[in-house]
Amino acid sequence: MKKLLSFAMLVTFFVTSAFTVNKNASVYNENDIVDLAVQTDFLSTLVAAVQAGDLVDVLKGDGPFTVFAPTNEAFAKLPAGTVEELLKPENKQMLVAVLTYHVVPGKVYSKDLKDGMKAKTAQGAEITITLKDGKAMVNDATVAAADIEASNGVVHVIDSVILPPM
Repeated sequence: MKKLLSFAMLVTFFVTSAFTVNKNASVYNENDIVDLAVQTDFLSTLVAAVQAGDLVDVLKGDGPFTVFAPTNEAFAKLPAGTVEELLKPENKQMLVAVLTYHVVPGKVYSKDLKDGMKAKTAQGAEITITLKDGKAMVNDATVAAADIEASNGVVHVIDSVILPPM
């Protein structure tokens, strides 16, 4: 029983900390958005996509940028073969459109979000922010971790890939 209680407390800690604002944001200030993603195992698919889309130099630029970063699990939710298809050189334009739809110029922190808020992405289309039951959503993706500070912007980790209107 003691082990079960300890395990439950540990799970609770990790789940609640994943959905709270990063109060130690300054820890990451020396790293840009790309460096942060490269150092984060659960963003490796995003890193591969950014590299295939030749967007590394852009996201290492001055910014500032707000990036809604889908996890590896988010990419895995896409229909089978989608990621592989997007990573092909002949589909680079479509890949860039999807990736830049996850980027908003400027720094947008969780405290700045309002229910129903719209933001124009670097791709050109708008995303919609919804606040419900203490959770922030970007289109249909839930923000799993917010306000991760980088030297050239801020990152919010999301649980789904958001797709631009086609």
